[in-house]
Amino acid sequence: MPRPLHHLRAGVIGTGFIGPVHIEALKRLGVQVTAICGSTRSAQATAERWGIPEVYGDYNYHAMLQSSNVDVVHITSPNKVHVEQSLAALKAGKHVVCEKPLGMTAKETARVVTAAKRPSAPVFAVNYMCRFFPAVLQMRALVQRGELGQIMHVQGHFFQDWLLQDTDYNWRLLASEGGKLRAVGDIGTHWIDTVSFVLGAKAERVFAHLETFHKTRFRPKGEVQTFAQADPAQMVPYTVDTEDFGSVLLKFGQASHGFVNGVHANASISQVAAGWKCSLYVGIYGTKGSVQWEFQNPNHLIVGRRDSPNQILQRGTAGFSEDVAGFTDYPGGHPEGFPDSHKMHYRAVYEHIASGRTTPVLHATAAEGHHEVKLCEAVLKSSRTRQWQKV
Repeated sequence: MPRPLHHLRAGVIGTGFIGPVHIEALKRLGVQVTAICGSTRSAQATAERWGIPEVYGDYNYHAMLQSSNVDVVHITSPNKVHVEQSLAALKAGKHVVCEKPLGMTAKETARVVTAAKRPSAPVFAVNYMCRFFPAVLQMRALVQRGELGQIMHVQGHFFQDWLLQDTDYNWRLLASEGGKLRAVGDIGTHWIDTVSFVLGAKAERVFAHLETFHKTRFRPKGEVQTFAQADPAQMVPYTVDTEDFGSVLLKFGQASHGFVNGVHANASISQVAAGWKCSLYVGIYGTKGSVQWEFQNPNHLIVGRRDSPNQILQRGTAGFSEDVAGFTDYPGGHPEGFPDSHKMHYRAVYEHIASGRTTPVLHATAAEGHHEVKLCEAVLKSSRTRQWQKV
């Protein structure tokens, strides 16, 4: 019999913006959060705020991995340490939920794939949580049942404005910290993974154009948390080595259900789009109909038809709920959004662990996280060569 989720215990590495998002979602599921790791000061503050008993300061995640009170490790640290921490957690026999991207280079992430493939390896998930919005699961069902017909093309965007000003700063701006691909790597991969999940197919080729508008930016003398503002008087200039926005064309492969084969997609990605806080938009167009979804209006889908009226499907109501059973907790009209997508993701992962891996694998695996990193490298190469590149 599966263990109840509250029998599983989590340790979290990282105390920035996304770490507490993981903690809150886990606590809502009844999962015990037993350990926190980060800088001594921030780890202690996070532990006091959330009632976490074990504190590992000075980023001593190796000590946390030795704790017998941790079953699952959530890695929410900067990108450059994801691989080393993932490998260490797997070696220690801990299940892992790792923030995206899985690592900085495909050469590195291939090591995680190998480690996660071992017969006795723990469960490994990459935190592409957009898969677990009920609307995204519903879109996936519409495509797989053939209700949209043969899929012809996909279009959309992911726009934010939190790095619009040259004085906006975060470690993700630095290639040495976040990777050579920033806007596409940080948020564009969420769009690509969402589309891949809905279609049931991987992107096989890409053509990309990237731009850095702010060639020089200003950074504070110390660090600031994601989305926080620094004092301009305490800032120094630096040369920017990552992109502000980009356009990406993608060619997807074939899906097993037969309704996707060589689908073309185009995405616009920007972190300097004034007025757009977190707008992930996807439009999927088939021979029988289309479906559209927007992250900032997550509880609704627009289903388009040519010869009959369009429909607005609402989460938790007729025509929607039967395909997302187990991934929505509240009745229609009671909005579920960003925090709920994390909760549903971790519920799926933890139920997979608790069931002895008998539940479906809906989360992004190490292999899928590795593919996203390979795709990012192909995007960079395409932008430099002005040619299509294989992933």
